[in-house]
Amino acid sequence: MKKKFAAGTLAVALSAATLLGTTVSAEETLASKEDYIVVFKTQNSLPAGYENVLAKAGGEVTTKLAKLGAVEVASSNPNFLAQVKKSSDVLDVDVQRIIFPEAPALSTEAATDSVGENADLYNSLQWDIKQVTNDGASWELPGGTGKSVDGKDIVVAVVDTGIDYNHPDLKDNYAYGKSFVPGYPDAMDENSHGTHVAGAIAANGRTMGVGPDLKVAAYRVFGPTGGATTASIADALKTAADDNVDVVNMSLGGYDWLQDPEQQTADIAADMRLFNRAIQYAIQQGVTVVGSSGNNALDITSPGTISGDDLGATHRSPSSQGLIRVSAGGANKNLAYYSNYGVGKIDVMAPGGDLGPNYDPVTKTGRDNSYLALATIPGGKYGYKAGTSMAAPKVAGLAGVIIAQHGKDTLNPAQVKHLIQSSSEDVFKTGYDKYAGFGLIDAEEALD
Repeated sequence: MKKKFAAGTLAVALSAATLLGTTVSAEETLASKEDYIVVFKTQNSLPAGYENVLAKAGGEVTTKLAKLGAVEVASSNPNFLAQVKKSSDVLDVDVQRIIFPEAPALSTEAATDSVGENADLYNSLQWDIKQVTNDGASWELPGGTGKSVDGKDIVVAVVDTGIDYNHPDLKDNYAYGKSFVPGYPDAMDENSHGTHVAGAIAANGRTMGVGPDLKVAAYRVFGPTGGATTASIADALKTAADDNVDVVNMSLGGYDWLQDPEQQTADIAADMRLFNRAIQYAIQQGVTVVGSSGNNALDITSPGTISGDDLGATHRSPSSQGLIRVSAGGANKNLAYYSNYGVGKIDVMAPGGDLGPNYDPVTKTGRDNSYLALATIPGGKYGYKAGTSMAAPKVAGLAGVIIAQHGKDTLNPAQVKHLIQSSSEDVFKTGYDKYAGFGLIDAEEALD
């Protein structure tokens, strides 16, 4: 893994040891508190007396995720893990992990001055939205814009850096926002990632989203910089499900390294269990959950192979079978050079942008920015980005318009996923393949 991850491709240090946090001495641990995830055997509740168990081990509960059977705990006891694992109520306990927004493979502010302040940027620059909608043909079909046949709002939750709810292309489709970031009660985007994602879903102005009448809700888990805890993201996902959103987009992620070569793949870390429970909870509540596959040009088929010369297994996280997992394509219906891929790890491909057919990732020559994905960014502006982060929201938007065509709470997530997969265009080979999954998404075909 150390050899395979190039510097700068993630917003975190990427040696195997640092993907899950660095081991510290007992003296260092005693000097400061460590945050832990404790997952109990009870799936949807917290067991009786659990607080006493944690308190005896020197733990203080900081976040309760009762519906997920888990808690976040702070402790300065270097033996906290060992003591808590002795409890018959505990399924798994581990150090809290930090997840980051899926850092775009490329990002730049658009030079919109050259096309005029009031120019229609959709027609001139948004090849990706045109590709998904077949030049807007899907908008002519029932539900195609995201306006539900039953008149109820179809809401796509954006679990991300927030949304610029004042952006002229988004403000009419902004439903509400909630923040899970300590010290940042407002869901306003101070990064740009979440606003770009929201624009790909539901922009309606100079730029367009896949469903220009869908509603977007901000579930902010990231501050201006840095990452978010697993507990915060799981809490946001659970809350979105309880709020009866229709779709969740998670353009975020990282990697979990199981260092012990003797450890079975099934013996996954606590944060992986928590993610899986949160995703499953949302799906059980009727929410379609979409996730990006990562921007490291890795074959993520085998956890052991990803680890390279390091021992153990490396898992893409979050990566649940319940997710709709998305790889990124280019304007020429090619796999983007940075996109992760893998057998059984990709469900569909969507346009995420790249630097064109003449770009050489090795020499970094032949760059053409017009092949990037244009969407909204804070301050009423527009920016180019590329990444599986930009591909996933197109699938989330497609899920939204499919739901709109049938009516809110009519289809279950498995049915939505099937419609997305079965309507996708075979671009590499007939049937399933490791690069595009079931194919490149096609909104017109899905709604026809």
